[in-house]
Amino acid sequence: MSLTLDNYIAVKDLSRNRDFIYKSYSINHLDSFQVALKRLVDLSIFTLFFVFVGWWLFVLIALCISLESKGPVLFRQLRHGKNNKPFYCYKFRTMKHSSNSEFLQAQKNDPRITRVGSILRRTSLDELPQLFNILIGEMSIVGPRPHALSMNRDYSGKINDFMFRHMVKPGLTGLAQANGLRGEIKDESDMNHRLAYDFFYIKKWSLSLDFVIILTTFKCLLFNNKNAY
Repeated sequence: MSLTLDNYIAVKDLSRNRDFIYKSYSINHLDSFQVALKRLVDLSIFTLFFVFVGWWLFVLIALCISLESKGPVLFRQLRHGKNNKPFYCYKFRTMKHSSNSEFLQAQKNDPRITRVGSILRRTSLDELPQLFNILIGEMSIVGPRPHALSMNRDYSGKINDFMFRHMVKPGLTGLAQANGLRGEIKDESDMNHRLAYDFFYIKKWSLSLDFVIILTTFKCLLFNNKNAY
């Protein structure tokens, strides 16, 4: 196992609480070979998807969004990435375009959501532009889902060690989402449930766990999708 300087700094500089990090961080994250292999898997999935499906699916979704409502096809929002570094996370726009930049979670029967947007959200197709976040290295296929900055500020003041979920790259899907925890976060209890899955993933991470999460996510999309709206 090769311990790289970048990996060490990524852990060390996140917080002063070293004991928490050492007890909660899989040693696999410090193995440069496994980390490189995870990146290779990310790029391989991106390439295969885009070559065979993505190029025409992106065009089709963009056309449907443009025909139904005015506004940009893509929506971007600042979210925290690895080591709490903000980045622009991209999604297909699923709501009526508004100049109001205030963050407000989507709710069930939300009047802002368009008809096309409703389909995209139920199927999680609205998240596909994040494949380009993965391409440039800001995200991974699997990891804790990134939240809006305002939500992180809110819950980091309520839940101890909340920001430690950013010890690794955020993911297109995560262990929480593969277990049906998707959609609106209504209260601190909802967030704590997701955080427990995030910390378990960070502590137990391996490439085999990533593949299990990917397969379980597809199963969840097909049979346990009631919270996606």
